[in-house]
Amino acid sequence: MSLVEVSRHGEYIAIVKLNRPHALNALSTELLLELNQCLNEIKEDSSIRVVILSAEGDKAFCVGADLKERKQLPEHKVLQAVQLIGHTISNLEALPQPVIAAVNGAAFGGGLELTLACEIRIAKSKIKMGLTETSLAIIPGAGGTQRLPRLIGLSKAKELIYTARRIDAEEAKELGIVDYVVEQDELLPKAIKLAEEMTKNGPLALIQAKKAINQGIEVPLSTGLQIESLAYSALIPTKDRLEGLKAFEEKRSPNYKGE
Repeated sequence: MSLVEVSRHGEYIAIVKLNRPHALNALSTELLLELNQCLNEIKEDSSIRVVILSAEGDKAFCVGADLKERKQLPEHKVLQAVQLIGHTISNLEALPQPVIAAVNGAAFGGGLELTLACEIRIAKSKIKMGLTETSLAIIPGAGGTQRLPRLIGLSKAKELIYTARRIDAEEAKELGIVDYVVEQDELLPKAIKLAEEMTKNGPLALIQAKKAINQGIEVPLSTGLQIESLAYSALIPTKDRLEGLKAFEEKRSPNYKGE
């Protein structure tokens, strides 16, 4: 049985699901290796314009590291296991396509860190989430100490990490961790609707917009504007840009091909 399932919705949307519901989709080594392979394949597939990340089951999106597996590791291999989670999450963040997280259940530790590497987060109502690592005498080690403060601000991120507090989806939305809170039967349809809105636009433009935003946010404004200019320049010679102008002139929907 595959621990990561990839399916397509329509022509341009890939749906990636963690498939270890019996273990609350905990991040075992095997699951992480499969997820990395899937991400590498998606990265090279130009027909995929938007990715939705979710999980099987209705209890948990992902509860983080597989602590049963971790307990059996010798001390010198623990850091390697943590680094594999971090590497995987960074690979997710580095996908050229926009990624939407459809959080179908509890998201703790590395599970929440997975969602922080996505562009947009949609959560099922009433679920719990949090960076709970300090309750285990460790810290978030797969980007949580870096991505959460950038998302919601330094003080509130410190509070959540220091207390290991578990918050519900509604509070996560108020804090800006989650963008939408919906009922279970609305979760995937909402993610697909957002993805479909994106796929109507130029796929190369989506890639360059993501690159400009992600690279520009970490540098001074003057440098960010240069990054934006380079990203814009990369689109000028494309056939899609000319198609967009022609479609506008002819008052029709454009037919973008990613060229």
